[in-house]
Amino acid sequence: MTDGGDLEVLSRRECIDLLATVPVGRIVYTESALPAVQLVNFRLAGNTVVIRTAPGSKLAAAARHAIMAFEADRYDEDARIGWSVTVVGHAWVVEELDEIAALERKPLRPWAPGRRDHYVRIAIERVTGRRLTVPSPEKNGEPV
Repeated sequence: MTDGGDLEVLSRRECIDLLATVPVGRIVYTESALPAVQLVNFRLAGNTVVIRTAPGSKLAAAARHAIMAFEADRYDEDARIGWSVTVVGHAWVVEELDEIAALERKPLRPWAPGRRDHYVRIAIERVTGRRLTVPSPEKNGEPV
């Protein structure tokens, strides 16, 4: 499906498949009643986005039962193609020891220095995505 031009609206399945192809995204949350955005590495686990952070961080505190957004994308500037996917859902801090142990076995290694053994999950409750594709010849005025 397209919404005009060469911008394609993606299905839920396409969005989740694309999310699995990149290691970094942006988490959006509220800090002191203002929007905050933080670059994070992540993994998908079931129907959630999982990030790993330091205990006591502002991000972990904000995640307790809050609604958060998460965005990831990929763009090729030379080819002028790319995609963007946004997830919105309730977030929570993982506290169950069995669940923490399972997440520690996933390939989610923190990039930032210091101890990062705190996990936050964001439920994929709403997901939207769009893909910018190469314009078709007929839209560029070229013969088909």
